[in-house]
Amino acid sequence: MSEHTDSDVTPDDRDRIDEQPPDDAGLTEAVEAALRQVRDPEVGKDVFEAGLVSDVAVSEGAVTVVADLADFDPEGGEQVTNAMLRAVSDVPGVEHAHVEQATPSVDGDRTPGLADVDRVVAVASAKGGVGKTTVATHLACAMAGAGLDVGLFDADIHGPNVPDVLEVDGPVYSDDDGNPLPVEAGDLDVMSVGLMAEGAPLAWRGAMAHDALSELFQDTAWGDLDALVVDLPPGTGDVVLTTLQEVHLDGVVFVTTPFHAAVTDTARSLDLFRDNDVPVVGVTVNMAGFTCPSCGDEHDLFAHGDPFDGLDAPVLAELDFDPSVQQTPRPGEVPEQMQELGEDAHERVEDIWAVDVPDDALDLRGVAADERHDRVRATFDATERGEAFVLVSDRDPTPVRSFLATLSAHVDDPADVSPFDVERANPETWVLRTVRP
Repeated sequence: MSEHTDSDVTPDDRDRIDEQPPDDAGLTEAVEAALRQVRDPEVGKDVFEAGLVSDVAVSEGAVTVVADLADFDPEGGEQVTNAMLRAVSDVPGVEHAHVEQATPSVDGDRTPGLADVDRVVAVASAKGGVGKTTVATHLACAMAGAGLDVGLFDADIHGPNVPDVLEVDGPVYSDDDGNPLPVEAGDLDVMSVGLMAEGAPLAWRGAMAHDALSELFQDTAWGDLDALVVDLPPGTGDVVLTTLQEVHLDGVVFVTTPFHAAVTDTARSLDLFRDNDVPVVGVTVNMAGFTCPSCGDEHDLFAHGDPFDGLDAPVLAELDFDPSVQQTPRPGEVPEQMQELGEDAHERVEDIWAVDVPDDALDLRGVAADERHDRVRATFDATERGEAFVLVSDRDPTPVRSFLATLSAHVDDPADVSPFDVERANPETWVLRTVRP
């Protein structure tokens, strides 16, 4: 057998070899080398060293760079994105490139103790004294009274008065693994620092508050629940920030009075939850009015006009000052207005997280980056011209527009892929709707 040497390769053969595109592995290596020439302007390191790029996926010349640019302002994020796109596009063999925002760190995974809880709904307020705990306890009892398996977590560690409102006490027992078991208030499961503190003042701050709350969240044996209501402390202190960082909240219900200052503070607090991708279920207005039991006349308790005009959130309920609310609530035994509030709040949470798309929509949620292009190509190619193409993703799918243009005959400009509508259905789901040209 003769050996093959360089002298056997003609100049034409060598040109044909040089023209062959690299395989995916070789292209990935070349793309990563190009990206290392792009630097994070804030720290002076390349995008890998700075921790911006979490994945590079290559499939038949299509390149997806998954990067976390959430800490940049819009202008800075666009500059880094464009720099990465230019670097990748100049690599021989790259036919199409785009940058995807990395999935947020809160991605639907539950804190260990909440693994079997379907929905976690916080009840919050910007100020104290607005009836937040009263609403939280009645909300939880109303949900439980509607046939749901519900728990109530008292996260107000500085003023844990849920046990007093529900008239429950310890001791708190543990399961076989040593995890604390919630106590029962009828068909409602309850956990609170107040059940274990034996009336001692809770002068905790900083790390102590953080550790105490985290331990309870992680260790309480809630079991299988349809919903867990979390009664947060008022304001935006350590406990609220810890909850936002460590607990996947499916929604928040805010409580306020009609007093204009309370409503203004509520509007600012809503922004904090939205910035942390927590859907606002709605606002409950407590002490909205009072009906005189003697004459039947209705009275406003606050001279407020209409302070809710600037409140960018639905008003779930306007609760009258009702003496019956001062009685101990139990599942199936709450005032009618509270029962309606609980049922409406739970229904709205479910609506927020329900995504209404056709059965034949392409669902990319949870799909690895290196598989996404292949699935988009296969589904788009199988779509008849003039027919709808719907894509569901856990990342913003706007960059897919240019890729669809490359898949469409006679379409050179991505703007010609029209209509092209992207909707963020909830904090974890985007829906893209277009029509194959």
